[in-house]
Amino acid sequence: MMKNPMPELTPLLSKLKLSGISESLARRNKEAIDNKLSYLEFFGLLLQDEILRRENKQFAKRIKQSGFRGDKTIENFDFNFNPKLDQQLIKDLATCRFLYEKVSVLIVGPCGTGKSHLAQALGHSAIKQQCNVIMTTQGDISQELLSAQAIGNYQRVIKKFTKADLLIIDDFGLKPLKANEDEYLHDIIAKRYETKSTIVTSNLDLVEWQDAFPNKLLGAATIDRIQHGAYHLVLDGGSYRSLNKQKSASKNAKIDH
Repeated sequence: MMKNPMPELTPLLSKLKLSGISESLARRNKEAIDNKLSYLEFFGLLLQDEILRRENKQFAKRIKQSGFRGDKTIENFDFNFNPKLDQQLIKDLATCRFLYEKVSVLIVGPCGTGKSHLAQALGHSAIKQQCNVIMTTQGDISQELLSAQAIGNYQRVIKKFTKADLLIIDDFGLKPLKANEDEYLHDIIAKRYETKSTIVTSNLDLVEWQDAFPNKLLGAATIDRIQHGAYHLVLDGGSYRSLNKQKSASKNAKIDH
């Protein structure tokens, strides 16, 4: 590691909240000398380094706060597993244009077909565009809001869900909504309607979503808002997880031989 050519700058940079520049100062200083860069060119490189450092720090922070499980991106999604999948639509969604349109993305299909992976991958693309993303489940939303209501913290928690640039609700309808849970979901969707985008994944076909709501009138209003102008992505076929288990079992059998 190169020695800082001007250690007396360190406290000044720290005071200006530019301490990251210290990390590249020696390297950039040598580069400026070797290539006979002007003062402005040298200064510009230092500023670029600081901007990149801050962007990387914000990216890591948003990833940590998102609630993502593992590293699921568009790049590591296995499109060959489901050749009927609308790859063009997925690539279009990965541009995050839907965020600026303020519409939802609905991903439906059987268990193990890649719904959660695609939802998180789109969330990952959104974070790359400096958006705040929350990925959670219907059950976790209900539990968090129920606890918040009990201690008088409901408004702060629901604000977290309604203000996120992108909210991903995974596994909607996996369990029927209980009393009050449909009200929580309606409050969130109503506040996000036409102002923020939401991704919802579900094992249920869209026509079955109504069955998840104990209050059918409230359910109809919630579903109408979610589906208005939404992009629909339907996955079918077998389970990707089951296929991986079969491959693993086959591999282990060969090793035993």
